[in-house]
Amino acid sequence: MKTRIVILTIFLLVIAFTTDIEITADAAGSGYTMPAALGADDIPGDILEQSLARLPQVQRGELDAAGRDAFDTYVSPGTGYETGLRGPIGMWMHSPELAKAMFGVRQRVRYGSAKDQRLTELTIISTAREINNQYEYSAHEPLARAAGLEQEIIDIVRFRRTLDDSLAIEGFGEIEKVIVQFTRELISEEKVSSATFARAIAELGNEGVMDLTGLIGYYSFVAMTLKAFDVQRPVGSELLLPLRVD
Repeated sequence: MKTRIVILTIFLLVIAFTTDIEITADAAGSGYTMPAALGADDIPGDILEQSLARLPQVQRGELDAAGRDAFDTYVSPGTGYETGLRGPIGMWMHSPELAKAMFGVRQRVRYGSAKDQRLTELTIISTAREINNQYEYSAHEPLARAAGLEQEIIDIVRFRRTLDDSLAIEGFGEIEKVIVQFTRELISEEKVSSATFARAIAELGNEGVMDLTGLIGYYSFVAMTLKAFDVQRPVGSELLLPLRVD
């Protein structure tokens, strides 16, 4: 077993020297590599420079009264979009009524539930990891860290480690384990198992489990938007989601 690990590590280091892929200590021992920062050559030819997506950025002046109302719902103090729309929400504005409808969902599942932001961001990065969405994960790992999520817990998520490997990690209690396991099963399995559902109810209650499901669903929709319109991170952005070495 040790020989296999050594061979894999050497193989990854060879890749690192012959490509622009950065290998971290965690990645080298886990069957993953860390991608290089996004370069100009990585941007597909159908991506528009202004929007970094397949469709142009919607301008407020192009919209009718209802559309401007939807636009202003996002571009207002405290939303994070005070300077203008970007990313997936910028694409939503091509359907202003849909964009406005999603605003209330966003505020509820991300900010309005009883969960603190540390647990909210744990859910978001777990969703992005399970869907394998680079944009969403890279946007939220720093937010998770800023919200107080421990690096060891982040590594469990991003390297998709089994929860059995996390027993001694400080801060990774039952509620954190339930969130990660629930997210993994909801996205990747036919259904959430009875055992995991019962654990989630015990930790979060009925409303909390519905909010957790809503948060996962919302960021799944965000990821689908990113995939459909191929929304890109800016050139030079650090990409934080590891790539699997087959």
